[in-house]
Amino acid sequence: VSKFPGKRALYKGANPNLEFALFADGVAASDMYKVLSTPEGVDRAFAKLSELKPHLIWWESGAQAPQLLADKEVSMTSAWNGRAYTAIVNDGRNFEIVWDGQVIDYDYWIVPAGHPELALAWEFIKFASSPENQGNQSKYISYGCLRKGCDAYVDPKILPHLPTAPANMKNWLKSSTNWWVDNGDDMSKRYNTWVAKD
Repeated sequence: VSKFPGKRALYKGANPNLEFALFADGVAASDMYKVLSTPEGVDRAFAKLSELKPHLIWWESGAQAPQLLADKEVSMTSAWNGRAYTAIVNDGRNFEIVWDGQVIDYDYWIVPAGHPELALAWEFIKFASSPENQGNQSKYISYGCLRKGCDAYVDPKILPHLPTAPANMKNWLKSSTNWWVDNGDDMSKRYNTWVAKD
């Protein structure tokens, strides 16, 4: 806060704030879950968060993060990139996204085993995840596309706003679904207890 004074806002949840804390404490993306898989690493993340805690405001829904900036309640916030894009491009807000240290999370399509329309479900997944459709999705929300070749279908004006644009992926982390499945309950309990303390 000495280099960039003011309140900060963070999502009111452990994921991805533990990763953000370790990024801020100098942990490389390649070592993130190795460090977080140790009690010392978890303590290190909470120690870093505790340094910021007197300067923190929490947000719980995606719309709150850019609104806190717009209302000048905070000088910076974590945010879902789609909400930040909407505030910048559609609402004309004078915000800038800092991509360094971003945590990228994926959503998945799941088809239950033995589903009676399995072939149809696979056709839908093939359609929805095609490079063309992934690229065209950016017309509606600035979530990155994951398929090779999808950038060819992204409007060049939108590409710099995507988390997956090459210039935005110099220092990033792919959130580990497996780590959070294995550790999420314990981390959330500890995080919620930490948030509740004065």
